[in-house]
Formats: sequence, C-alpha cells, structure tokens
Amino acid sequence: MTKRIKGSCTTILVGKKASIDGSTIISRNDDGHEALDPERLVVVNPADQPRHYQAVLSKFNMDLPANPLRYTSIPNSILTNGTWPAAGINSENIAMSATETITTNSRVLGLDPFVTDGIGEEDLVTLVLPYIHSAKEGVERLGNLLKTYGTYEPNGIAFSDNNEIWWLETIGGHHWAAKRIPDDAYVVAPNRMNIDAFDFSTADTMASADLEQFINDNDLNPDFDHYNLRHIFGSATIKDTVYNNPRAWFGQKYFTPAVEQDPMAQDLPFICHANRKISIEDVKFVLSSHYENTKYDVYGSGTEADKTLFRPIGINRNHDVHILQIRNHVPAEIAGIHWLAFGANTFNTVVPFYSNVTDTPASYKDADGTFNLNNMYWLSCTTALLGDTNYDFYVDMRNSFDLNAMSAYRQIQHTTDAGLSRQTKIQTYLAAANQQLADESMRRQTKLLGDMVIAGSEQMKLRYNLND
Repeated sequence: MTKRIKGSCTTILVGKKASIDGSTIISRNDDGHEALDPERLVVVNPADQPRHYQAVLSKFNMDLPANPLRYTSIPNSILTNGTWPAAGINSENIAMSATETITTNSRVLGLDPFVTDGIGEEDLVTLVLPYIHSAKEGVERLGNLLKTYGTYEPNGIAFSDNNEIWWLETIGGHHWAAKRIPDDAYVVAPNRMNIDAFDFSTADTMASADLEQFINDNDLNPDFDHYNLRHIFGSATIKDTVYNNPRAWFGQKYFTPAVEQDPMAQDLPFICHANRKISIEDVKFVLSSHYENTKYDVYGSGTEADKTLFRPIGINRNHDVHILQIRNHVPAEIAGIHWLAFGANTFNTVVPFYSNVTDTPASYKDADGTFNLNNMYWLSCTTALLGDTNYDFYVDMRNSFDLNAMSAYRQIQHTTDAGLSRQTKIQTYLAAANQQLADESMRRQTKLLGDMVIAGSEQMKLRYNLND
C-alpha cells in the first residue's frame, strides 16, 4: 500500500518566557499534497478511545492502555487513509502536534531502515496523547513506541505542558532524539531535520539509548568536535534551499529582524530568540505568510522567477492551522486553548476554543467531502479561493476582518475567563462559550465572503461600460 504523508507542514514553538502572557505555545500548519482534504475539530472521550488499535496504512496494531484521558483532536473527515488526528490537548492540559514531516539521508537509512509496518503520522496522536501527564512523558512514551515498533517515515513531533516544550525527531526506523526548548526561545521548523547542536549529557535532551554510540560506531558525524544532528541525520539538498530553509528564514526574520541571514542557508539556527514577546497573532501571521515585503512574495511585485522560487508558509495546501496554548496565571480548568482555523491561511482567523469540553460545535465538527458553506472548513476554503483571484483588491477586507474577528473572540474569551468562578458546571459553561465563538466565527467569515463577492462582482472581466 502506498503510504500517504502530509509532507508540507510548518511548526512554530514558543517558550513560556518568550510568549507575551507566559503561555507555552506549540503550533503547526497541517498541510498536505492536495489542496482540499476536509478536517474536523472533535473531542475523543475515554469511551470513544479504542482499546485495540489497528492502523490503516500499515499492518501495525497494538493493545492500548485501559485508562485513556479525554483529548481534543483534528481528524480527517474522510477516513480512507486513517484518522490522522493531527494535534490536540488532553484533559490534563498536555498538548501534542504530530507531525512535521522531516528529512533524512541514505547513511542513516542504510543502517536503520524504515519499518514497513511500523507507526507513522496516521497513528501518533491516538497512541500517545491520551496516556501522558507531562510533555516529557510524551517524549518517553513515543520514544518507547519507536524503539519497539519502528516507523516508516521521518517526523518531528511537539509536546507541551504549562511549563515545558519538547521537540522530538525520529531518526531512521527506530532511533530518535528530543530537545527541550528553552523557556525564552522560539523555533520555526519546516520540513527538514531541524535539531542542530546536541549535547547528550544535559537534562534538556533525550535520545534513544544507543544513539551516541550509533553515531560513533558508524562514522556518521561529519563535524570534528561536536554533534549537530541536522548534519548527521538530515539533509542539505537543493530542495531544502528552496522548499524548507526559506520558511525558517522568513519566520526568523519576522521574530528577530536584526539578524540578517541567507534564505537558502542550510545552517539557519534551530533555537532562536525574538526581539519582543510573541503573541498568538504573531504566530498566526507567520503561519499564514507568503514572504510579505520581500521580492519572493507570491502576491508581490517581484519577477515571476523570484515569486515562484520559494515555497511559502501560507499555501493552498493548508488544511488547518492549530495553535495549542497552555496558559499560566489562570485556573487549570481553562488553561488549555485549542486555537484553530481551516483552509488556506491567507483569509481565515484562528478561534480560541477551550479544550476542557466533551463535545465541539457542529460547524467545526461535521465537515465531510460534500461542499457545504454551513461548515467552517468549506467556508474558509471558498474565501481563500476567491481572495487568491485578486489579492491586492481583497487584502484590505481581510485585514479589517482579521482585526475585528480576533477582537471579538478575545472579548468572548475574557468574559468567559472572568465568569469561571461563578460556575458549578464548568464543562457546560465552556461548551457554551465554544458555541458562541463558533457562531461568531461563522458569522464573520460568511460576511467576509459576502463582502468579497459583492465588491468583486464589479471587478469581473465580463462587463461592458455602456448601460441600458
């Protein structure tokens, strides 16, 4: 069976001292090879979690623990190739995003080949998120699964709790390495092996037990006096210079503008420090970006060669963007916020759904393969498609929509947070807030589409200047 890989994602991680409000943030564009692939926001309650798991894309199967936690999930709507949960936050406010497809090289695969019937992106959230109680425990559980069952693809996976963020990258069929993101740092990770400098002796790294010996015994290290996992296990190809590295470059340029770098450079840093504290809006902008204010902007005034040279972050193949925020300085009952938007990111906004619920609003939950503007996935895709026809004409409408919509969502969130202490049925209260957020989002997205249709109809080429 040909395995289906969502090989086009972009990840941003933000430590608690690097974020504007002290939250940990893990986020990702869940992209694919095709432009449309409907997704949904659901809650997997313990009774709905399988006790025996059977993969669809491989023969992998295993019995699962009997005590799963509840968790949010963003599965595919069409399950031909499996569930592909993408990301979520469990009932103990542990977040996971899986996965960022990364790169590898023949030296590694010659020694530790992929496992045809191992685990892959289709499986990881289901196998890990319901059973972990900290970000570090997520690394440990996934590491044990990789050791035991192996994997058929290279992936990067993010875990967070309110205190820590860990980033794990798979290596070959059975090996892996993980690094704790410093609290004052951020990461922009495209589809490449991202971890660079790695110290096996520090408490801020973890790896498969034999990884250092594996490197040394097999002469895998091209560097003289240190370990750089990207050099050892990753790639440095021409494709990286146009497909991967420019995305890291633009994100780093946005967060740390004083640092000048080559967008094609193979050694752009993994761990970075911004010139300011990072907001949810900052993360969303970068995950929607297309090299604005550079000659590489696909909607800009550069040459066609420049505009098509690099793969943008915001692209028609964005299926969802999720920003998983674990807040500090608020009660645990409202700490987990699953920000979410569907479709190409240039004409959508993320909505701050509370994760401590047992169900989700129908407009975000019920998408399927049938076009339906009453569903946020299809509504977002339609708006982005129309916006793409004349970006310069529609972008100001988009900007006003984004400001007003995000303001409205934050007002709902502030009101909901403030009213928590008066509630006795907290999950019911938060579910009502989520419904209010979904209704507001649908109303504003529908209005944006309508405004674009009305204004755009005057710009059609099929017109004539003489009237009756």
